[in-house]
Amino acid sequence: MGYLSYEDHEYAFDDRTLAHLHIVIVNKLSHGRSFAMSWKDLPVAGGGRTTIWLHPAANLRFHFDGSHAPGLNREWLAQLAESAESSRGLTLEAEHRAPLRALETA
Repeated sequence: MGYLSYEDHEYAFDDRTLAHLHIVIVNKLSHGRSFAMSWKDLPVAGGGRTTIWLHPAANLRFHFDGSHAPGLNREWLAQLAESAESSRGLTLEAEHRAPLRALETA
């Protein structure tokens, strides 16, 4: 399980998901673009939905649990990138379009 550290919070995602998010987020931020990112929370985190505002000056860190980069799915990357361009922002969904959940750990 990897982590996306954002400001003073850490959110857990599996390494495969985090690798895809890393590419989409860094691509947007490197072009100076701010956007929202949303996902469904795990029931142990209270359920519901989390949205964070990402901007080029944000304090972000991607920490991967594994030492090897997971394979990437071009279709999923395209889906995530397309959602990041929408007015709703980057909406995290699993590769098969089912909602994906994350757990805030800090």
